[in-house]
Amino acid sequence: MTAAPMLPERQEWTVDDLGELPKDLPYELINGRLIVPSPTHLHQDLCVEILLALRANCPPEYVVSIDLSMRVDRRNEPRPDVVALRPEHVTRSPVPVRDAVLAVEVIPPDSTFRDMYDKARVYGHAGVPTYWVVDPLHERMTLTEFVLGPTGEYEPAAHTDDVFTTERPWKVTVDLPALTSRWAGLRDRAER
Repeated sequence: MTAAPMLPERQEWTVDDLGELPKDLPYELINGRLIVPSPTHLHQDLCVEILLALRANCPPEYVVSIDLSMRVDRRNEPRPDVVALRPEHVTRSPVPVRDAVLAVEVIPPDSTFRDMYDKARVYGHAGVPTYWVVDPLHERMTLTEFVLGPTGEYEPAAHTDDVFTTERPWKVTVDLPALTSRWAGLRDRAER
C-alpha cells in the first residue's frame, strides 16, 4: 500500500506552483485556490453525454474534450468538464484558453457557487464566447447557456429543463428530459 502524497501547504497558489504537484494528480486552480476534484460516475457519465451531443455536429475545425486543463493566467488553470476548442494545441496540456469556444460545467453537490459564479468570471474574463452550466441536482436537470457580452461578462441566453437547441458554437441539441431520466435511473439503482 502506498501513502497518499502530501501536498505543499499554501494559502495562494499560482500556475508556477503546480509543477510541485504529482503529474498524475487531477487539479484545478481557480482564483489562486487549488481544487482536487473527485467526480462520481454519475457526474462523468453526464459529461460524456454532453460531449456526445456536442460531437454529433462538430465541424472539422473544432474538437470536443473532457476534463482538459486550460491556462488562463497566473491564478487560474481550470478544467472544464467539457470543452469545445480549436485543435491547434491538442497535443499539449494545459491548452491556451484562447483555443476554447465553449466551456461546460456539470454542477456537483459541493461546487454550485464555484461553477455558477467563480468559473463563469474566469472563463468570461478570458474571452471564452459561450459557457454552459448543467445542473442535475434538482428533480429536473437544467442547462443554462451564457454568452459573452460586450463588457466581458456573461449574459444568460437560455435556461431550460426541456430539449435544449442552440447554434453556439454550432448546432447542438441536448435532450435534458432524457438525461434526467437516465440520471435518475442510475441513481436509483445505486441507492438500492
